[in-house]
Amino acid sequence: YNSTLDGMSAILPTRLVTTVLLRCQSARLSTSTQPLRIALLLGSTRTEGPPKPANVGARVGAFAAAALTGLGHTIDTVDPIVEELPLLVKPQFAYAAGKAPPSLDALYDRLLAADAYVMVTPEYNHAPSPALVNILNHFGSSVFSFKPSAIVSYSQGQWGGCRAAVGLRPILSELGCLPVSAMVHVPRAHQVLDETGTPTGGAKEAERWHGYAHRTWSQLQWWGTAAKLHKQSNDPFAASPAFLSDPAQRNAAA
Repeated sequence: YNSTLDGMSAILPTRLVTTVLLRCQSARLSTSTQPLRIALLLGSTRTEGPPKPANVGARVGAFAAAALTGLGHTIDTVDPIVEELPLLVKPQFAYAAGKAPPSLDALYDRLLAADAYVMVTPEYNHAPSPALVNILNHFGSSVFSFKPSAIVSYSQGQWGGCRAAVGLRPILSELGCLPVSAMVHVPRAHQVLDETGTPTGGAKEAERWHGYAHRTWSQLQWWGTAAKLHKQSNDPFAASPAFLSDPAQRNAAA
């Protein structure tokens, strides 16, 4: 397309030619995106209302999963209702090898295998979901490190859980799965998404919601692909090993 753009530059403004060129480059780069295994963590344990529906997170998660599956990625949904993790007493990494509850080890394997993460959180008292944070707290940062994450928040009110989303960012950063800059906020989620996660209001509304969320998905898959490819030739833990024995390993040398 370069020769075409050379001819266009004589008759079109430079800014327009540059925009066309960048879009062409973007389309070409998108073909190099690799399929990713994405763990999608839900944050609601609600089974009864009011308000109703009690568990809106399931439909928000379905919306995200459908979009990411459509981009060619594999989704592993982690639902706290299904996992039934207790309130944190002893995290998985505190057990001797082979001594953790089998269900906890199984979830560890699933999270470790993921190339990227999507966190779906409601907002409780301006904070992220306790159920979601409880899942994260059961595992060490070595599970999540050097992979990207994306935040999807929701509410049945007008703010879409945005304050919970902001509160979740430092948690994910500390775990090493740095959140991409774009986030998805879904206000009035019980009205804008049906039980299957499909946007209500017809094709135009569906296009608007998917267009809005795609900025987040595109950032997640870009960083996920970059991290996955780079780890094939560079072990990130070689220079930044996991802490295995004591929190004091974080301290500066005496």
